[in-house]
Amino acid sequence: MRKNKKRNHQKHPVPNHKYKDRLFRLVFNNKRDLLDLYNALNNTCYENPNDLEVNTLEDAVYLSMKNDISFLIGGTLNLYEHQSTYNPNMPLRGLIYLARLYDGYVETKNINLYSSTLKKLPIPQYFVFYNGTKEQPDETILRLTDAFESVSDNRQPCLQCTAVMLNINYGHNLALMEKCQRLKEYSIFVDTVRIQCKKTSDPRHAVTKAVDICIEKEILRDVLVKHKAEVISMVLTSFNQKAYEKDLYEDGVEDGIKEGIKKGIKEGIKEGLDLGRTQMAQEIVLRLFQSGNSPEQIAQLTGIDIEAVKQWIEKRDFSGCAGEA
Repeated sequence: MRKNKKRNHQKHPVPNHKYKDRLFRLVFNNKRDLLDLYNALNNTCYENPNDLEVNTLEDAVYLSMKNDISFLIGGTLNLYEHQSTYNPNMPLRGLIYLARLYDGYVETKNINLYSSTLKKLPIPQYFVFYNGTKEQPDETILRLTDAFESVSDNRQPCLQCTAVMLNINYGHNLALMEKCQRLKEYSIFVDTVRIQCKKTSDPRHAVTKAVDICIEKEILRDVLVKHKAEVISMVLTSFNQKAYEKDLYEDGVEDGIKEGIKKGIKEGIKEGLDLGRTQMAQEIVLRLFQSGNSPEQIAQLTGIDIEAVKQWIEKRDFSGCAGEA
């Protein structure tokens, strides 16, 4: 007798996502809110939350409308995923997710793949909700075919998977936000966290303050009041000091220095020190300090010894920077 084997969907490693990925799922844990999001994206008017079948797959969520006519004649299978960093490989991830979902669908519906009649499948839709710090347009279409190696002839790939990436940072996709109040409040909460984090070097204080502000302003109040400690812990677990310092740096330093860090200025500073070119390193340290970074944060960002950073800041006697405040 054939035993049912437990499916293993962990072949592909799943990264430890930032707090916003987990928070997004907590915010949309209620079927009513998830249905509102579904309606906002599809311009539909479903009113019964029980019409929404929800299943989770690792860090993804897929939705399908049961007892929906469109589902019966083709239906929809919507894959929703949240990303706090820009990832051009989302179509490939989506292809893997969708393949697993269809595999489960075929098994659940007892569909005979060897049948001589055409078996209908739900139509796939893949949305990626993005709210990272890297500037992105309101909507970006990511295609699997963009990742394929180019060939000299006109051969066409047999696969395609399209991901619609929606920027849900505060101030983006305003029409969508007006259709889904929950999404709008989530956007405001994340923006509030960022604002408070710029005001202090204490992440816990910043996050707690952001939560209190949003509760007072009725922003995600039900979630934040009921799960306050959990939300704060959720944020701080992945919002570690290194990530925090990086965000402070990226928000507070001039574009030129940011580009320098991106190109490896950390190694450049070390090399400069070895060659005796300390003036450049000192100037960068001063600018980072004036942007609100602590000596510890500056040392970690640049790789410069913490004692040297403190000494330069205390003396404020930078060669070539005299008179700067």
